[in-house]
Amino acid sequence: MTSTIVTISDRPDLAPLVARWRVEAFFNHPGGYTVEEMTALILEPPRGPKETFVLFDHGRPAGTAALIRSDLDSRPDLTPWLAGLFVEPAFRRRGHATQLIRKVEAFARASAVPVLWLYTSTAETLYARLGWQRVGTEDERGEQVVLMRRTLSAHH
Repeated sequence: MTSTIVTISDRPDLAPLVARWRVEAFFNHPGGYTVEEMTALILEPPRGPKETFVLFDHGRPAGTAALIRSDLDSRPDLTPWLAGLFVEPAFRRRGHATQLIRKVEAFARASAVPVLWLYTSTAETLYARLGWQRVGTEDERGEQVVLMRRTLSAHH
């Protein structure tokens, strides 16, 4: 295995890089975050289980994913969320997204999270292949997105 995954808790120096990835990939619109604002959010002390992961491929930062408290304004009732999954284009199609998803799931399971949520507009098939179930659609800034859930404990 030529990839390793570290946490922002252990490597807070990586927060500005993750923030830049997130802003470019997800918040490149009016009213989005600046890299500085996103860095502050990433480094904010958690309320409940929260962690950001960075995957390295041959020692180079290649991707990220996070467990966060809330990710969809229309569904404040659901928590926590797998969010911010991003792999640098040069490192795609190597299974890194799957590794990052599994890492967030394992962290959530270790934190006694029964159900994990996410939303996506482009990667429903990837998540479905990994055991996520489509719940329905939601409106996110005027765009229809797919809401998905992953049951992590047998009690749900």
